[in-house]
Amino acid sequence: MEWKIEVVTVPVSDQDRAIDFYAGKVGFAVDIDFRVSDEVRLVQMTPPGSACSIHLATPGMGMETGSLSGVFLVVPDVRAAHAELTARGVEAGEVQIFDDGAYRQAREGESLDNVGCVFFSDPDGNRWCVQQIPARG
Repeated sequence: MEWKIEVVTVPVSDQDRAIDFYAGKVGFAVDIDFRVSDEVRLVQMTPPGSACSIHLATPGMGMETGSLSGVFLVVPDVRAAHAELTARGVEAGEVQIFDDGAYRQAREGESLDNVGCVFFSDPDGNRWCVQQIPARG
């Protein structure tokens, strides 16, 4: 039996603003943008290269706006990801390393595999971690 995570719900206050951020700045592809009614709009987006998408949920759909935290985007090079995010206008923190139970700023030349991260938040305060993971065999 395979168990796959395919969609993560991201609670946002304004779907148009969230689309501008995730598609326009972070680079996610808009897979679905369908208005069911005046009150219901389905928006699903996928990060480049990912098998897991996000669903943009508005208030009243069971989650508090801006409450998402602890979702990781995995990249092979976190320094390159940081450069891309900041070039696109995303306010991303500095490259950090998880070391001895806490995060600290990465030093030049340190291995970032499995421990190097960059954090950023969307306009509603949903917090993302971008982590460097080497290719899995």
